[in-house]
Amino acid sequence: MDIFVSDILEMKKPHPCGEKRWLVLHVGQELRLRCMGCGHEVVNSRQKVERSIRRVLHTKGESRPE
Repeated sequence: MDIFVSDILEMKKPHPCGEKRWLVLHVGQELRLRCMGCGHEVVNSRQKVERSIRRVLHTKGESRPE
């Protein structure tokens, strides 16, 4: 799955604050995400995050690697 920095991920289950959208801060074997509701940051493995994604909202105007 193609996930890039500054993408917004919509998850299947909400964060305890009620928000389902997360901003991608770092991409690699692990992903660092920031909750769009409360600003809480988490680091999870790529596999765990990819299983819980409902959709990826790519940010507009960003150049994407080919």
